[in-house]
Amino acid sequence: MASWMIRRKATKKIMVGSVGVGGDAPITVQSMTNTDTRDAHATIDQIQRLTKVGCEIVRVAVMDMAAAKALDTIKQHITIPLVADIHFDYRLALISIENGADKIRINPGNIGSAERVKEVAKKAQQNGIPIRIGVNAGSIEKEILKKYGHPTPAALVESTARQVALLEKYDFTDIALSLKASNVPLTVAAYQLAAGKFSYPLHLGITEAGTVWSGTIKSSVGLGTLLMQGIGDTIRVSLTGQPEEEVKVANQILKSLSLKKQGVELISCPTCGRCQIDLIKLANIIEERVQNIDKNIKIAVMGCAVNGPGEAKEADIGIAGGKGEGLIFKKGEIIKKVKENEIINSLLAEIENL
Repeated sequence: MASWMIRRKATKKIMVGSVGVGGDAPITVQSMTNTDTRDAHATIDQIQRLTKVGCEIVRVAVMDMAAAKALDTIKQHITIPLVADIHFDYRLALISIENGADKIRINPGNIGSAERVKEVAKKAQQNGIPIRIGVNAGSIEKEILKKYGHPTPAALVESTARQVALLEKYDFTDIALSLKASNVPLTVAAYQLAAGKFSYPLHLGITEAGTVWSGTIKSSVGLGTLLMQGIGDTIRVSLTGQPEEEVKVANQILKSLSLKKQGVELISCPTCGRCQIDLIKLANIIEERVQNIDKNIKIAVMGCAVNGPGEAKEADIGIAGGKGEGLIFKKGEIIKKVKENEIINSLLAEIENL
């Protein structure tokens, strides 16, 4: 491995359904539905859409017994692992496991007494179901918050450690951890501390990150910082928008760090005074048209016919714009010249033949 490539920190491997998390498993992308889980049909439809754009594990909110029982129907119609998100009522975790949940997420600040956690751990262990301890800055236990005065990286880690110790006390070690905040530096520091303290896989995320625009930036900065340090085994980008956007952003973060090779990677130049073609429109159309192509290829969309092929010679295929025309090239070698109105279709035809 080259010295500049990312080396992931070693963690325990757990199985979420058929998907590995941690250890030698690739970093996975998660999302969460925003449908009413009790509406199984709507939830199934959304999960199927998420799967098509590259979601590998999906979480649903389980707010009551009806939602917990709906998991059975949902599981029958999806192909990716299903995680039940539990707050306040530990009994929802028990029913969710009975109805096919592949993983349980609990929050240490509101799940209840140690005895209730023990019941959840016992049920999960009997069914081979892992548990994610999901600590958020907004729900740290009162005594820990009083000790530190406000949410800090140490407070998040102490809260996590308390729940880890409790599960380990009951001989339960099929665990994943998350320590999320909406503040990027706080989240990064908390995960850095956790990575040095625990061997369990880490679920990365910036919680309540914001809209698709601002949340993408915060998530990219926070998750990218951690991933560059080899920290993180699965990620969820939290956006105020449709969950499909979360998956697209998460996959792009991984691709940009060469942590994921699946699918199309698009590169394009920022344009300059030499550009004599509507490159912005062209790049957006091409990005839309190739996003669901199931090929591990790099596509370049360049604005300059002189420098384009050379600057993007590492791309598998690409175009370089000129005045009213474009050059199509493979691995930096020009293969044809086409009219501007033929660029997209010609490029797609060449991609099809790769």
